[in-house]
Amino acid sequence: MTKIKLRGMDLLKDSLLNKGTAFSEQERNLFNLGGFLPPGIEDQEVQVSRARMQLSHMPNDLAKYIYLANLQSQNETIFYRLLMSDPVRYLPIVYDPTVGEACTKFGHIYRASRGLYISIKDKGKVKDILSKWPRKDVRFIVVTDGERILGLGDLGVNGMGIPIGKLALYTAVAGVPPEAQLPIFLDVGTNREKYLNDPLYMGLRHPRVDHKEYIELMDEFVDAVQVVFPKCCIQFEDFANYNAIPLLAKYRDKVCMFNDDIQGTASVTVAGFYAAQKYTGMKISDHKILFLGAGSAARGIADLLCYAMEEEGLSTQEAREHCWMFDTKGLVVEGRKRLEEFKKPYAHKHKGSDSFLDCVKKLKPTAIVGVSTCPNLFTKEVLEAMAEFNERPLILPLSNPTSQEECTAEEAYRYSKGTALYAAGVLFDPVNLGDKTYYPAQANNLWIFPAVGMAIYATEAKFVTDKMFLIAAQTLAQQLNAEEFNKGTLLPSTSRILEIALEISVSVAKVIFDDGLARVERPDYDSHILQFIEKRMYHPFYKDYL
Repeated sequence: MTKIKLRGMDLLKDSLLNKGTAFSEQERNLFNLGGFLPPGIEDQEVQVSRARMQLSHMPNDLAKYIYLANLQSQNETIFYRLLMSDPVRYLPIVYDPTVGEACTKFGHIYRASRGLYISIKDKGKVKDILSKWPRKDVRFIVVTDGERILGLGDLGVNGMGIPIGKLALYTAVAGVPPEAQLPIFLDVGTNREKYLNDPLYMGLRHPRVDHKEYIELMDEFVDAVQVVFPKCCIQFEDFANYNAIPLLAKYRDKVCMFNDDIQGTASVTVAGFYAAQKYTGMKISDHKILFLGAGSAARGIADLLCYAMEEEGLSTQEAREHCWMFDTKGLVVEGRKRLEEFKKPYAHKHKGSDSFLDCVKKLKPTAIVGVSTCPNLFTKEVLEAMAEFNERPLILPLSNPTSQEECTAEEAYRYSKGTALYAAGVLFDPVNLGDKTYYPAQANNLWIFPAVGMAIYATEAKFVTDKMFLIAAQTLAQQLNAEEFNKGTLLPSTSRILEIALEISVSVAKVIFDDGLARVERPDYDSHILQFIEKRMYHPFYKDYL
């Protein structure tokens, strides 16, 4: 039984406690709800059916996103029960690809506040703002400054849609309790004139602050979280490259935190390489990888790939020689002028080139990974070249939303003559070519961060390590079943994401216990870790208040 103090409209306004028309007669009398609700008493299935019907009447995915946001603000139990009833159908609405459009229009579709907004004007008061949050046992904060939202760039305060959406996936995919979550936006301004001139833009109307002020706010924020929410893990999300990589390096060994764009993206990508071995027989250390894009995502993927190669026996330097990068200035090579520090580990001795196709033909990679946020750069010629010298080329256009993908699934299969092993950041429909159907996979972070998060939540982990993400990648790849393998898909179907997330959570929790990073007692036997995780998972059912 759950004891609650709220009564009347205050109870109906609490989205975590509200049952709506499912409040029983006894509950209505006890909590002074008489007159506030229609007299008929309904069960959850009726409520979910009504929500499903109303959602089906929405004219487009953005309208469905708005509807679900309203539902979440009114009744989180029904919101999550709906999402978990059909992840394939509903997750693309609350997150990729719809969340990209929702963010660009955030100020225009805004209905109600969710989470906390901390601006540069709040320096010196961050702890006080965090302390205002009504729930005191926050375990996960997803925070962004809105500078690099998906592949859409600087959206300013409109980027708040990302922390909100990410946290919804923590619950819907892996069962992290929603009451333990807090989305936060750090508003330091925006450099996008479009939003500075938009009368409905809700953020600070000035350019982004200088680096010193920015770091002072970030340090204050991270320190304040440790005081106000001492068991909290901070997920950094959609920060610009020049901030994301240094911030991860600065905080990762001091507090419980990770950067999903760097580590989560790396994990799901490495899972694709492990799964590809089932088709090619190639170990990760057998691959030569060419990245299109050399930002934080590319660096994170390359680092985790090298970690995996080191596990297979290579030295760090030998592993790095398997990874090449191509950015807006061309091939990343030694001696290039104004080469950013974080790219230098993957700058090799080689003649420079400003043609990606030329690099593909000369380097002959076994895999190309798109993290450029620029659409259509895996051209017909690039894909044909990959198929010329690879029996099963690995094609991974990971940029999202859909408008930013380096190539579509249909293009990859058509121009490789059906030989491509393909996964994209968003989910494409099956592709029919001739008499054969191809099944593209989705290599999206949603496979990783919710499950890793559930393990962190259950174990109260002190820190987050790359080893956790490598184990998550290996576990995900192992979930590819015989039916999916026979279809030629690279990763499992998202229809199984809930069961697979549990497997990943268990594997990661074992690592946390093995490495002495847990703040709770380990179960007596490893076989009990599954039950340990399940006991702490959220399930979308109403609690007994009597």
